[in-house]
Amino acid sequence: MGSRRADDWLVGRDRHSEAAERIYAAAADLMAQHGFEAFSIDALAAAVHCSPATIYRHTGGKTAIRDAVVGRQAERILASVREAIDGLTGSERVVTATTVALQRLRADPLAQIMRSMTTLPGNDWLTESPVVTRFADEMVGGAADPLASQWLIRTFLALWYWPVKDAEAEKEMVRRYLAPGYSA
Repeated sequence: MGSRRADDWLVGRDRHSEAAERIYAAAADLMAQHGFEAFSIDALAAAVHCSPATIYRHTGGKTAIRDAVVGRQAERILASVREAIDGLTGSERVVTATTVALQRLRADPLAQIMRSMTTLPGNDWLTESPVVTRFADEMVGGAADPLASQWLIRTFLALWYWPVKDAEAEKEMVRRYLAPGYSA
């Protein structure tokens, strides 16, 4: 009567996790191609060949999906930053973390779309994001001073929004003007 197909992504031992991962991957692709504002649950459902109800059941709504996609993207970038700052402390840690993260974000098409989303008036979801705050806390060496993390986030966003054309000049600006606030 009803044999399960081996390629059915909704069938398996960890159905919920597998479905969520497939949905998030498709959502990231759609957002990168068309932007967040054009992204819809109906388009996502069509892309993964399921119903909108399945999307909501496994991942939540548009905001929850955006946050999950941002979290996954942040983790990929954070992994490369962690590697670059391994063994560094104080101001050199912050300089390296900032410049490496800026390089990775500027090269990521999805990040460019998310950057444009944060420039809308009253749209502070990125500066208030727990994912971004945890990232900043880690870059400054811990959450001992939450204002230090918030300062790093805002300085970083300014550099991301308005990049310095010369990468060496940008790194020197970070070293001279941002790093002193994070000396060991």
